[in-house]
Amino acid sequence: MTQMHNPPHPGETLREDVLPALGLTVAEAARQLGVSRVQLSRVLHGHSPVSPSLALRLEQWLSGATADVWLRMQVAHDLWQARHSPNLPKVSPAAAHG
Repeated sequence: MTQMHNPPHPGETLREDVLPALGLTVAEAARQLGVSRVQLSRVLHGHSPVSPSLALRLEQWLSGATADVWLRMQVAHDLWQARHSPNLPKVSPAAAHG
């Protein structure tokens, strides 16, 4: 399987595709989701991850994308960022002892 180049943060999808398609402001979307505007804004700008709780809210709020989809998007983004981090630790393969 080929890995996507720098997968977008799921908040970017919400910010650029979902909210405009629904004609919603961040404040109104946050109200409908039952989260604070600040919390949603942090996700939309990639400063906070989509949590399992928010993924479940998104699943109920939007038809079509399950919580699993939102969480897979988050994991793909996080793993790509970690793999390309200059701080990625170097670990030797496990060696049997004894």
